[in-house]
Amino acid sequence: MTSRTVTVTDNTTGKRIEMPVREGTHGPPVVEIKDLYKEFGYFTYDAGFTSTASCRSDITFIDGENGILLYRGYPIEQLAEHSSFLEVSYLLLHGELPTREELDAFNQAVTEHTMINESLKEFFDGFHYDAHPMAMLTGVVASLSAFYHDAINLGDPGNRMLTCHRVLAKMPTIAAAAYKHMMGEPFVYPLNRLYHTENLLNMLFSRPTEPYEINPIHARALDQLLILHADHEQNASAATVRLTSSTGTNPFASIASGCAALWGPAHGGANEAVLNMLHEIGDVSQVPRYLEKAKDKDDPFRLMGFGHRVYKNFDPRAKVMKQSADEVLELLGVENNPTLQVAKELEKQALADPYFTDKKLFPNVDFYSGIILEAMGFPTAMFTPIFAVSRTIGWISQWKEMITDPQLKIGRPRQLYQGVTLRDYTDIETR
Repeated sequence: MTSRTVTVTDNTTGKRIEMPVREGTHGPPVVEIKDLYKEFGYFTYDAGFTSTASCRSDITFIDGENGILLYRGYPIEQLAEHSSFLEVSYLLLHGELPTREELDAFNQAVTEHTMINESLKEFFDGFHYDAHPMAMLTGVVASLSAFYHDAINLGDPGNRMLTCHRVLAKMPTIAAAAYKHMMGEPFVYPLNRLYHTENLLNMLFSRPTEPYEINPIHARALDQLLILHADHEQNASAATVRLTSSTGTNPFASIASGCAALWGPAHGGANEAVLNMLHEIGDVSQVPRYLEKAKDKDDPFRLMGFGHRVYKNFDPRAKVMKQSADEVLELLGVENNPTLQVAKELEKQALADPYFTDKKLFPNVDFYSGIILEAMGFPTAMFTPIFAVSRTIGWISQWKEMITDPQLKIGRPRQLYQGVTLRDYTDIETR
């Protein structure tokens, strides 16, 4: 228990209460306000929960002022450079980096669950040919609860870990199947001999008509992208997963709710919006004109991929992603990619303009991720499903942590009601 308190005084009644201050290992202290309503009859109002800590967590920490992102204490830059996605997944789930033996066992445990039930093929066939892959992904993930009834038993630790392995393993298979349905191509089964990211690429791009060679440059770039997006503290989709899970629903329904939240263009769809913007600009000569449009409040054009709700400095993931974009496009022989050239010039001119720097509008991770995915052959509709494949480990880690929290309560935000006051019903003939 903390000894620090904050004194709150109601200037109308003169009543005072002491509220405890809780300290974390990183970040600002938080004031525990649960007694405010009981003592004063007041709720707090925090639109978008921008200043509210809704849970305790040991997983991810963001210092937005200094551009720091830590997974279990490890800087994201170090993990992106030295680690692999499945090693980072183990870290997020278990709290520590694995030994070689632990990582091998984890890889095997995940690989054993990559297949999805054959009847789901008919489920995919029920979707329209031009259905968005995120619509298919969200629906199919929710349907997994109909196949794994043992996942309902949340009190068994072994069962919870089995569920984590299943969700992590099956999400790439589901995403790839959604892509194949969208393209009108036959589904490709997972191959246990392939590493997680290689398996995803093979399921996405191989065809029965010819051999498919996995490009190691693609595999490493995609693995790094998955690491960078694996978790991001209490973002909209993670908070949705926690809120849904607080009801005690099955984990597949919770993860599906995260997919639905991620689909929004302000969240997981942001990199697609960035790429559309870069294509609209079209040429480096047009950059100055579009920056002026972005500064015009009466112009509907918006500068996508700049600024972030949390980061008031550079997004640390963007630095890694920019370097990766340079390396990948150079190795693929497309370093003169016009989209990349527009992106670089846009970043250069925006960062030299006080209008954007004064507002802390620096490039975020979405600014370069879409360029990488496009260079690797992904259509823009698949950008968010790939994001979901990555963020699944964050969602399931948040779920696993939450479900064992002794302070777990069903989420129930309150509101500031500004509607009509009490009135009596009137008969339809007299209205």
